Amino acid sequence: MKEITWSEFEQVEIRAGTILEVFDFPEARKPAFKVKVDFGPYGVRMSSAQITKHYTKETLVGRQIVAVTNFPKKQIGKFMSEFLVTGFADENGDIVLTSLERPVPDGSKLI
Repeated sequence: MKEITWSEFEQVEIRAGTILEVFDFPEARKPAFKVKVDFGPYGVRMSSAQITKHYTKETLVGRQIVAVTNFPKKQIGKFMSEFLVTGFADENGDIVLTSLERPVPDGSKLI
């Protein structure tokens, strides 16, 4: 693993946001949802997330997530992803979302 400096870490925008809407993403190569997330003063953005094993669209709406918001946009098929949803792989390789202990304002930065 490459070590990074504190200065390099400070450049990563890891922010909290609330999922507003979730859409099916049948064109994705691996099962995924499209998620629309409110990052408060940083706006509403869209991304895709391979989180279909542990979550349904209904259980995701209203949930706060942790995301990297300063990566460049990424083309995923015909869809443009605007941020990276964070999570950890479980014992089967399925993604478990990074979660917050309690609500924080949308757009809050990890410090």
